[in-house]
Amino acid sequence: MSSPSHFGMRRLPMLLLAILPAACASGTTPESPAPNPPTATADAAATTPPSVVTEPIVSVEGITEYRLPNGLRVLLFPDQSKAQTTVNVTYLVGSRHEGYGETGMAHLLEHLVFKGTPRHPNIPQELTERGARPNGTTWFDRTNYFETFPATVENLEWALDLEADRMVNSFISAEDLASEMTVVRNEFEAGENSPFGVLMKRTLAAAFPTHGYGHSTIGARSDIENVPIDRLRAFYRRYYQPDNAMLVVAGRFDPDTALRLVRETFGRIPRPDRTSDPVFPTYTSEPTQDGERLVRLERVGDVQVAMNVYHIPPGSHEDYAAIDVLAEVLGDNPSGRLYRNLVETRKAASTGAWSFQLREAGPLLLFAEVRQDRSLDDASSAMVATIHELLTTEPVTEEEVERARTSLLRDIELTFNSTERIALQLTEWASMGDWRLFFLHRDRLEQVTRDDVQRVAQAYLKPSNRTVGLFIPTAQPDRAQIPTAPDVDALVGDYRGREDVAVGEEFDPSPDNIEARTRRLTLPTGFEVALLPKETRGETVVATIRLRYGSLEGLTGRADAAGLAGAMLMRGTTSRTRQQIQDELDRLSARVSLSGGVTGAFASIETTRGNLPAVLDLVGEVFREPAFDATEWELLREERLAALEEQRSEPNALAFRAIQRHLNPWPEDHPLYAETVVEEIAGIEAASLDEARAFYRDFYGADAGSMSIVGDFDVDAVLPIVEATFGDWRSQRPYQRIVTNYREIPAEDIQIETPDKANAWFVGGMNLRLPDSDPDYPALLLGNYMLGGGFLNSRLATRIRQNEGLSYGVGSFISGDPLDDDGGFMAYAIYAPENRDRLEQAFREEIDRMLRDGFTAEEVEAALEGYLQSRQMSRAQDMSLSRDLEQKLYLDRDMTWDSSLEERIRALTPDRIVEAMRRHIDPSMITVVKAGDFSPPEEEPAT
Repeated sequence: MSSPSHFGMRRLPMLLLAILPAACASGTTPESPAPNPPTATADAAATTPPSVVTEPIVSVEGITEYRLPNGLRVLLFPDQSKAQTTVNVTYLVGSRHEGYGETGMAHLLEHLVFKGTPRHPNIPQELTERGARPNGTTWFDRTNYFETFPATVENLEWALDLEADRMVNSFISAEDLASEMTVVRNEFEAGENSPFGVLMKRTLAAAFPTHGYGHSTIGARSDIENVPIDRLRAFYRRYYQPDNAMLVVAGRFDPDTALRLVRETFGRIPRPDRTSDPVFPTYTSEPTQDGERLVRLERVGDVQVAMNVYHIPPGSHEDYAAIDVLAEVLGDNPSGRLYRNLVETRKAASTGAWSFQLREAGPLLLFAEVRQDRSLDDASSAMVATIHELLTTEPVTEEEVERARTSLLRDIELTFNSTERIALQLTEWASMGDWRLFFLHRDRLEQVTRDDVQRVAQAYLKPSNRTVGLFIPTAQPDRAQIPTAPDVDALVGDYRGREDVAVGEEFDPSPDNIEARTRRLTLPTGFEVALLPKETRGETVVATIRLRYGSLEGLTGRADAAGLAGAMLMRGTTSRTRQQIQDELDRLSARVSLSGGVTGAFASIETTRGNLPAVLDLVGEVFREPAFDATEWELLREERLAALEEQRSEPNALAFRAIQRHLNPWPEDHPLYAETVVEEIAGIEAASLDEARAFYRDFYGADAGSMSIVGDFDVDAVLPIVEATFGDWRSQRPYQRIVTNYREIPAEDIQIETPDKANAWFVGGMNLRLPDSDPDYPALLLGNYMLGGGFLNSRLATRIRQNEGLSYGVGSFISGDPLDDDGGFMAYAIYAPENRDRLEQAFREEIDRMLRDGFTAEEVEAALEGYLQSRQMSRAQDMSLSRDLEQKLYLDRDMTWDSSLEERIRALTPDRIVEAMRRHIDPSMITVVKAGDFSPPEEEPAT
């Protein structure tokens, strides 16, 4: 599942997965198409000469739009710097277009479109064979389907043919609906586990009782379960047409070749006859709200939540840029008003604010998460008081606006430097009216002033426009008038954007080329460095840093202090506050993630060529000069405790903790001991700031560390900074790796009750005696890829999700240790609690079938191609490559290790694979954990 990612919503909490369904769906297909297939088909029009692509309509900053006679908008965005291509098709239909009894239909249809066509009967298999990273997502205003794949003409032709074919020829069959309905219902149930998500659905429903934005994309359970197949087919035929769609091709490709292939695939689809089945623009608007509204939700849970929702203009409106900044001013951590007034005063554990940038007038949402021993009323009142202060005594400051604007523009810059990201981003802007709104919004953000932000706050943050409280009669209502969407064509008609950003080189991600281009060196401390300079789009560069420290004896009993010490690093240095660190990173257009644990610390960096030296200086300061501020310490503990308390009744967290504790039974004071939630809470409550400082002082240093930099950078400018930061920094205690040898752990059946949770988790696993040097390792990797990997076409996914509809998410993985013989096999699935026994039976039967019958030659051939392409795709991602190069430094390996592994994988046969699986996978040794609400359902009263 992924979620909408346009910039007005770029900081959504994970809890929002419950109401932001964006699903991928696939499975086996019926033997024949559904009755009455669509009449406007590509095959039916094969005798018609291909449509001719017109001259470019408009070109903005490297993106060029064409239009086919059938109405399809085509955007080409070439970027030769990475050996990958993304094809993204957006349909201008989402949950906003659903009528009575149709909620969730757009999302359910998204699942069914993965079920195949006559030309492409097994879409998951094809995607896996091509090594693609695919998905489909549904949101209020649109649905999209995309795949990123290794850049070849053959792959591009296949992807365009696939998307053109399923635009009009998808099986939308009753058989597929019957199996996929339960999968979508399982996804719905997963969302019902989150009190935050359910409260958000209820609050938006109260704020939008008339407009379609008032019901979530996942829909109502009764509509999911009962929607007739004929209504789905009609919905599909109306909206899945070229005149209601936009195609984006981004990445490495030849534009002339791409246009030819677009003509040959999409160009053959006729323009639909809209006289009998028009696509009407939605015309329902939400009436002006005339008083506060209250939603009260009572459910099992461990953290309280308060929310405020305000109506705001459409995403294309000129006010929206200022609202985007306003949401940042209110919701950012740690500079935001809500954080300052609620978290720092201990009224709440976490806060946030974000605006929904939509086609029509949508919501601005504020929230606070509150621990159970604190007052929810106090937190809710503080939220209201924060808004009142902003409108009266403490208006927005220039500093707040500049900080927010810099952060938002930083995200836009970094996003535009990735063709894959921008290819998907354009979906959101097209759904608002036109893809060029992306650039217009950027330009508007640059022009936002403090007065603009204060004006929109006064206009829209009115008590009568808020959904949280009680209705209060007043003789003179003060109502917020929400503007309608402007004429988008007029807004973007003459817009041409700016100069194109720098383009990168055509980089070959093969192991041999990477090895030839990589430079390695070791500093006097022992700190190792790998450097791979190459030209990239937007001059982007990434880096990975890992420090290793400690020994079994030295780290014993210090795990809690270690985790908290690592979390304190980004909360201030001796010369900068936490906020100043974040402000400087925003100014430098950098994303930095930095944390530490019991055996090491880790940092990842993403920025641009010119800013890398300054970013490395700042990261070095964070690593070497942490402040360990007492106020930040208390805030950190509060946040950690709230997050842990939330896990007390969460099936997924409890299930994975349980299997880790069973398979790795370390003593309680061992550094690798897996704590229970209760134990971790107690450890954090007992930990002191002095203990965290002492841990940092004793262990942090660079002598056992390593670093890699990949992308557009000047080696001569960077090396002195790396040497100054890590060349003389030594740990006070010597590093000695903790050995983790294989242990044979008997199987156990573990069941965990989590009352009032609609979704359950299944986790199965066993330890393996498996170093990654084992001769069986390549066979186990490919065998697991067919058992539980790939894109929904594995044995487990086909049986459990596609055929029986028991789980939305199911898969497995095998790991081999590069230094010890401590490997493992693990599988997982989510499901409805009443399906517990069926799911476990299906899992065990598929394991048994694999060990008994093995794999066919056809399965192995298809999996081999897909798996190797997926590895190539991973090397084409700079951050993934950077992490791989860093790890190889520590392991004394180079890229020839990958070449050797892939040669051994290519030589595999079906017999060799099943023999390896039989040697290592023993069903009688698999421990199973089931976490959920398995209590008998209450009987309904007799009527």
